[in-house]
Amino acid sequence: MSTITAVSTPNAPSAIGPYSQAIKAGEFVFVSGCIPLVPSTMQIVEGGIEEQTKQALTNLKAVLEASSSSVGKVVKTTVFLKDMEDFATVNKIYEEFFSGSEHKPARSAVEVARLPKDVLFEIECIAG
Repeated sequence: MSTITAVSTPNAPSAIGPYSQAIKAGEFVFVSGCIPLVPSTMQIVEGGIEEQTKQALTNLKAVLEASSSSVGKVVKTTVFLKDMEDFATVNKIYEEFFSGSEHKPARSAVEVARLPKDVLFEIECIAG
């Protein structure tokens, strides 16, 4: 069995429940859902879907880097949207975020009834 290690960084919001920011298992990193909290204040970033998406992705990147991984090593993401009408806006920001990668990660995107703290966007991922 491979080693399992919890990941924690002050550069991303601390967990708001009984979970880790990420778990390293062997060569893989499983990043918990990242929402648009500003790490220094633990408050939701001001603004709408664009600002929330950018902040959540910034948090995701911080956790990946704390895991000795990177955006370019992401193999799968799951995106949770409060409103699928925001899909085109989110997709543009998402595409820009992953533009430096040599590949496009596999992805699922779903609309949900409610997200933690009533945010508009959440993302989780698996990386190498």
